[in-house]
Amino acid sequence: MAQFINKRENVVTDAIDGILATSQGKLTRLDGFPHIRVVIRSDWDKSRVALVSGGGSGHEPAHVGFVGAGMLTAAVCGDVFASPSSDAVLAAILAVTGPAGCLLIVKNYTGDRLNFGLAAERARSFGLKVNMVIVDDDIALPDLPQPRGIAGTLFVHKIAGAMAESGATLETITHAAKRVISGIKSIGMSLDTCTVPGSPKENRIPAGMVELGLGIHGEAGVEQIDYTDAKTAMGAVAGKLAAHMDNTPHVALINNLGGTSVLEMSVLVHELVNSSIGKNISHVVGPAAMMTSLDMHGFSVSVFPADGSDLEALTEPVSLTAWPGLSQVKPIVIAALPDGLMPLAPLPSDHKETRELLINCCNVLISAEHDLNALDAKSGDGDTGSTLAGAARALVKAVDGLPLSDHAQLLRAIGLELSQTMGGSSGVLLAIFFTAAGDGAANGLPMHDALKAGLVRMQEIGGAHLGDRTMVDALAPALDALGTSLQSAAHAARTGANLTATLVRAKAGRAVYINAKQLEGHIDPGAEAVARLFEHLAISPT
Repeated sequence: MAQFINKRENVVTDAIDGILATSQGKLTRLDGFPHIRVVIRSDWDKSRVALVSGGGSGHEPAHVGFVGAGMLTAAVCGDVFASPSSDAVLAAILAVTGPAGCLLIVKNYTGDRLNFGLAAERARSFGLKVNMVIVDDDIALPDLPQPRGIAGTLFVHKIAGAMAESGATLETITHAAKRVISGIKSIGMSLDTCTVPGSPKENRIPAGMVELGLGIHGEAGVEQIDYTDAKTAMGAVAGKLAAHMDNTPHVALINNLGGTSVLEMSVLVHELVNSSIGKNISHVVGPAAMMTSLDMHGFSVSVFPADGSDLEALTEPVSLTAWPGLSQVKPIVIAALPDGLMPLAPLPSDHKETRELLINCCNVLISAEHDLNALDAKSGDGDTGSTLAGAARALVKAVDGLPLSDHAQLLRAIGLELSQTMGGSSGVLLAIFFTAAGDGAANGLPMHDALKAGLVRMQEIGGAHLGDRTMVDALAPALDALGTSLQSAAHAARTGANLTATLVRAKAGRAVYINAKQLEGHIDPGAEAVARLFEHLAISPT
């Protein structure tokens, strides 16, 4: 898999220098590349307890991203997913430790324990005060004698960092760190594995499955389960955490493992606060990428029963952009829509033939969802079918409240419904079309002429014309032929739609950004939808 790197052996040093270049002078690195990769606070004066952490790279922004006032004093970077050497750790200790001493915050991996532990012993031989705490927050493997350290480590960084910044002693900070570690519980989940620079990707998670309890180095999880949606995924994570939680308020840290979109992470937060443990989540850190696993398409949740002093420490502001801050979970506030968006709805009325016609047309769009999405993927973002089908489903749901016996009011009502339920530019354009057609019918125009008036208004506002490779290429000729018969209109719509496959330059819509080779031979999805509707009407003119 291609990645934006230079040489594999230089990826960590290149990344560190990239971070330093944009740190505005707040970060400094020790000399010693490539064997010693240590980043320290530029303003550090050794007057307080130093906090040193680190480990393998590939977890960015951890650990360099958390070096700064109120968190870490220094970060020691190993190769990707590999512990730094004891020499590198010792260099960090010697560079930042003064009379107040140093606390090493280490995740529970053998390489990290050994190298940080040896460095601590060597530093003590220099007369320095050095303590070490081991973070073991992963609950994925309950029978494991040495649980892994994962994203819950950030709780230790922040709480210990706030204490160190305020001048607490090494013994006080160490005691607090151990207390915090004992309360943190974490578990991760992913739809896919990560991609290690310069190595082939491991594809052990099949499509339709999700892995629960995998490690931040891509280690296999405790089990693979069927994936259906975000709700059930978060439910599985919450179920594991619930066994380790009491009914006291907890802070939840929701961490992006690197390849999950911001949109997905927000959905996961929604599911977390509505999960079986949601009632016990008082505050949330994130969602954000804090301790990643390169590009892993997953997330982790860490919970901690924070007391008042812990909340104060977690809330203490820091200038580090990698720390997303602490947010209190509060009920969602919903404000009423402005009056201008709540027009008087027409009185509903029934008309059997119109009802059947409307529902059948909606069913045509719903059944065409997959085909239209596939067409749109050639020239847009692949959602035309879903957008139209979603609007059709909304209309079917709203049909009992529509003025079915008054066609002028019905057209206006459809326009209003589409403006509220149909997204994107197509939703706006169709809302304009139906609203303008309804206005025309209300002013005495025959239905054929009212629909053409709607098309004119849609073209005026949207700017699309015949030959621009849009739905207009099917709709305009269909409405021109509608005065003859529905069969003629259907034939004209199909001819216009097919013509769009020969138009290799779009002049409106998202397809204007697509090159000719990608457009050639593919019908515009909007035009195809129009053609299918008229073809249905020609067969069943209810």
